[in-house]
Amino acid sequence: MEYVYAALILNETGEEINEDNLTNVLDAAGVDVEESRVKALVAALEDVDIDEAVSEAAAVPAAGAAAGAGAADEAAGDEDEEEEVEETSDVPDTTDEDEDDEADGEGLGELFG
Repeated sequence: MEYVYAALILNETGEEINEDNLTNVLDAAGVDVEESRVKALVAALEDVDIDEAVSEAAAVPAAGAAAGAGAADEAAGDEDEEEEVEETSDVPDTTDEDEDDEADGEGLGELFG
């Protein structure tokens, strides 16, 4: 990550992102610089508009948060519909009868000891 941070620092200060500048920033930060990683990063960033990439990356979490909020609202709507279905169900509630049978000692346990 420190290599990317060094490239971002160079971009922010308006310096050219090349092997020498990147190595100098990393050396100043006390990083053990690997030439192969410096060369790979410089090559990878050659045709990249860093300012545009950073602004697009910043927009993604905001869009993701909005999509997440929409999904949460939809899920809440689904729960409301489920509650309505449960409330309007015509299935008789037999839990009270089962509890009464157990309380009176008329369950299967009483028959078989």
